[in-house]
Amino acid sequence: MSSSLNENPLRVLVVGCGNMGASHAFAYQLLDEFEICGIVSTGKSKDVLNEKLGGGYSLFSDYETALKETKPDAVCISTYPDTHEEFAILALQSGAHVFIEKPLAATVEGAKNVVAAAKEAGKQVVVGYILRHHPSWERFVAEAQNLGKPLVMRMNLNQQSHGYMWGVHRNLMKSLSPIVDCGVHYIDVMCQMTRSKPLRVNAIGARLTEDIPAGNYNYGQLQIWFEDGSVGWYEAGWGPMISETAFFVKDVIGPKGSVSIVAKDAGATGKSASVEAHTKTESIRVHHAALNEKDEFVQEDSWINLEDEPDHQELCNREQRFFLKAILENTDLTDHLQDAVTSLQIAFACDESVRTGRTVDLE
Repeated sequence: MSSSLNENPLRVLVVGCGNMGASHAFAYQLLDEFEICGIVSTGKSKDVLNEKLGGGYSLFSDYETALKETKPDAVCISTYPDTHEEFAILALQSGAHVFIEKPLAATVEGAKNVVAAAKEAGKQVVVGYILRHHPSWERFVAEAQNLGKPLVMRMNLNQQSHGYMWGVHRNLMKSLSPIVDCGVHYIDVMCQMTRSKPLRVNAIGARLTEDIPAGNYNYGQLQIWFEDGSVGWYEAGWGPMISETAFFVKDVIGPKGSVSIVAKDAGATGKSASVEAHTKTESIRVHHAALNEKDEFVQEDSWINLEDEPDHQELCNREQRFFLKAILENTDLTDHLQDAVTSLQIAFACDESVRTGRTVDLE
């Protein structure tokens, strides 16, 4: 277990032991200011995680029982999205702060309910928008903001999943589509880049497998129009049939040029379903559009290679340091939570567009 240098480390209950839950648990074990007081999952994943952590932790199959018995200071929720609203509100009502994986809830109303519960309880809720803690992605957003307006934003994350990850994706699609579950990350990035009001969305989708419920779809593509004239495009597909030819596109164009994330290794064959590849940037290419009197480029493209390129585990460590700081300093997270609700609202509007075949105006 974690050996703490603090007299009173924050006791955290880890709920959900998949990829993200396990990574957050390792972060809590690493950080002296936290102490894991229990691990919760309905299956055997809690036993596997407990063993990887060195053993000795209290294990629970029932969340409410775990809450009552451990009385945690904080709860980390990394379960499937259809449990997020209920689990978060129960934690807040028990007096615990909450770290919750995106999306905040499985509905917009549910997300608003969590925000209201946090305010009523006077507790902190941090949503796992991992890209906000990545220095290269922060730089990507900053460079995009230097391109002038309007912006054209092109992004995707197609995952050729099989084995364990196809099982994870099938379970996710019982409640959410890929453009909602993954899309909230990139919609959030687009909103950061433009800082403009999103006006309307249009989206298409396709059901490419009988392995998911009727009426659901495992491929989707969305388009967003912003008030400043900017437009954004995002594509996401999950499953063994998905192409890896262009799974990693992160590209922004403006009047003054363009900026692109170039992930040569992350874009290699067989990497699209890797969690590690989803955040890896490697290089940022900045193209300058200025021309001379002969209409030739004045400046060659520049490359940004940041030395601080954290791996997936380090990003989770940084998320938990942010969570810790928010608790200890009582950080005002109003904008953080509003951004989480807004990105989810846009994603669900896109889902509505897929299902109705119509453009959806945003409020």
